[in-house]
Amino acid sequence: MKIQPPPNAQAQPPSDAALRLYEKWRLLKIAGILSIVVVLAGIAAPKVFRSRRVTDYTAAVSNARQIGLALFEFDTEYGKFPDESTIEAIRRTTGTEMKLGNTSSNDFFRQLIASGIAFSEQMFHAKIPGARKPDGVTTGNKALEKGEVGFSYLAGLSSKGNPGRPVLVTPLIQGTDRFDRTVFDGKAVILRMDNSAASIIIDKDGHALLDGRNVLDPSHPVWGGNPPRLVWPE
Repeated sequence: MKIQPPPNAQAQPPSDAALRLYEKWRLLKIAGILSIVVVLAGIAAPKVFRSRRVTDYTAAVSNARQIGLALFEFDTEYGKFPDESTIEAIRRTTGTEMKLGNTSSNDFFRQLIASGIAFSEQMFHAKIPGARKPDGVTTGNKALEKGEVGFSYLAGLSSKGNPGRPVLVTPLIQGTDRFDRTVFDGKAVILRMDNSAASIIIDKDGHALLDGRNVLDPSHPVWGGNPPRLVWPE
């Protein structure tokens, strides 16, 4: 007959072998949970990043169209889109003391604010490398400061030109005619003269092609032998 221990007897501590077995299974359980978390994160991460890129792309298209509407209103008042020749006209008609330069897209887009046509900096934003969300301050020389513009601009155009010509583009690599394929899933946002926003696939060399040729090439037929001046954001 097996003798039962008295009710008040202390339980025997687990053996070293039992403790080692318990610790082994505990570590295996933790490792299993972590591996599941890593796998799920690996599956979800690309979808999250892609969703963000789609959102950023959609916002860029919407902002491009808003800029387009402002450009056409400016053209109605000043006879062309903002360039060097419209600076004095704006100063004369508005009395603005805002900085109106001629070396960047920030400079030329600032004419839209100085003229009273555009009131918000937000529409000039595109989420590209080096850009930041505008702070909304347009007084003095605070309008469209460095980093607050995400679009490159083709200066020297007017609404009377070929409606298929690009007037602003993104995400262009600074100082080049090549687009950054990593920003919008290999797509370029191009606003044309008819205020339509085109999505053009960027080729392996970083060029956006129209009829099989780099649309920003000065010799492209879309420019009719009179290519505009390409300026980049600050």
